[in-house]
Order: sequence, then structure tokens, then C-alpha cells
Amino acid sequence: MKPTEGIVIREHRGVFDVETRHGIFACALRSRMKKALIYPERDDQHHSVEQVGRIDAVNPVAIGDRVRVVEDQGETGAIEEVLPRRSKLSRLAPGKRRMEQIMIANADHLVAVFSVRDPRPNQQLLDRLLVAAEAGNLAPVICLNKIDLSKDGDPDIAAIYERCGFRVIPASAVTGEGVDLLKATLRNRVSAIAGPSGAGKTSLLNAMQPGLGLRVREVNRTTGRGRHTTTYLAAHRLDAGGLVIDSPGIREFSLWDVSPRELPELFPEMRGHLAGCRFHDCTHVHEPDCTLRAAVAAGDVTRERYDSYVALRKELDGR
Repeated sequence: MKPTEGIVIREHRGVFDVETRHGIFACALRSRMKKALIYPERDDQHHSVEQVGRIDAVNPVAIGDRVRVVEDQGETGAIEEVLPRRSKLSRLAPGKRRMEQIMIANADHLVAVFSVRDPRPNQQLLDRLLVAAEAGNLAPVICLNKIDLSKDGDPDIAAIYERCGFRVIPASAVTGEGVDLLKATLRNRVSAIAGPSGAGKTSLLNAMQPGLGLRVREVNRTTGRGRHTTTYLAAHRLDAGGLVIDSPGIREFSLWDVSPRELPELFPEMRGHLAGCRFHDCTHVHEPDCTLRAAVAAGDVTRERYDSYVALRKELDGR
């Protein structure tokens, strides 16, 4: 039978739901693809695949992938091939082996959802996601949720990132503010949604389209951490057009395939301040006569973002 093209919309225990023009098929991987599959150590996984080959990615197939499948009887099939990706959100997989974990493939943009309170925004995690989006050819959008909880004296996160050139959407799933703007942003696009647990991704999805998200859980009042609502990656069709790929809450995110030298290029507001340093191999951390450090001192680059750059640079240098 001739293979059919489709898009991977869900995965559960090695079975991939692939949406094709003929419907949705539960597909397994061909054995030749399975043979290279190596799972890293993960706290949330209790199954493993014995090592039979070395690959660079923990998952040869990701949500959002365009694939070729052979359809069998009874809405089942097999994935024969993964087509070239135009974008991806990936990170260093947890575990001892250095491998790539591709979280989402072929999205037009990444919508990073963070709350202004409960839990408080983790700007270093946000910056990691923004760098990964730039590296993976994803247009970044920041959605600051729970603005109904903001108080006088809270840091103006929106101003920090708007100044850097990012698009910021203030929103509240409770009051409805920003929901229509977010819906318009997602319309007729393939959108990756990511952020920490408790930021309100699921609540926003439900506010945009009732029933789109899963169950909603409140933030743990003892730890201040969010609780996972989405427990696995899945793609959902929007009634107004478009595809949303929702991800479980992220607590850790280590960059994959980003070198220390290319890191400053992935901070858009820093690109205009990288030429003219005294040293051609300037790290922009400690050297004298550094144009980026001068821009920070002059207020042209925010201290918060520069500190994130320095922390990431030291992490990458230490690998």
C-alpha cells in the first residue's frame, strides 16, 4: 500500500496518533526506527528501551512531525518516515547520556505562557525557552497570564521583554482580558504552547475554546509550585482554524546544540552590540572594552537579560 502523509498529534507509550486525510490512525514505528530508540533516565518514565543503536535524539518522532505512514485495517498503521522539519523546540534530555529531546516539531511560533503571580515568573526559564525558540526557527510570543493577580510593586515583566522586541500578550483566563487577542494569534497557525506548571496554560485554552484544555489544578499553596494539568504532549484543532500543541509544565530546560559563541546572537536585543569589542573572541562576560557590557552599563540592554545570558554562557562553557 502506498504511504500517506500525515501529522503526529499524540503519543502514548510508543503509539502515535497520526492525522491523515483519511482520518486518525494509531501508528507504531517500523522496527528499523525502533532499533535506534534509546530512552534516557527520566523521573516520570517507568519503561525503557534496551540500547541497540546510538542516535542523537531520544525521540525519533515528535508531536507535530510530518510523517509518511502505511495504513492498515481498523484505523491502525505504521510510520515509515519522518519528513524534514522546518522548526523544532528541543532541549537536552534528562539523564546521563547527552541526547536531544525534541518536544515539538513544525510549529510556526512558540507561545511561552508565564503567570505574573502564583507562581511568580521564572525569568531565567523564560529566557531559556526564548533562546531555544530562536535556535529552533520558532517565532517567540510571550503570554503573561493571571494579570488579574498583579499588584503594585510587581516587576514589569511585560516592559522588560517588549523593550527587547518581543511580542507580549497580557491575559487573564479569569477576567477574559487578552483571550481574544491570544485566540487571534493562534488562528490558522501551528502553535507550540509551553511554560511552567501552574502558569495557567490549560485555563487559557479552555477560555479560548471550552473543552480544549484538560482539567485545571490550582497552585500548591505550600510549595508555591504549579501542579501538572497536561501530563503529555498533544495537538488540538481550533474551531477557528489552526493547531495548538500543548505541553506539560516545564520545571527544567537545558539548551541543546547551542554553542557558547552563538549564544549572544540568540538574544535579539544583543545582536547590534556584538561588533567592536577589543578581542575578536570576546565572551562578553569579563573582558575590557566589550561593546555588549558597555551597552548594559548605558541601559541599552537590560541587566536582567544580560544576567540570564551570563548564567547560560557559564553553563554552556562548563559542558
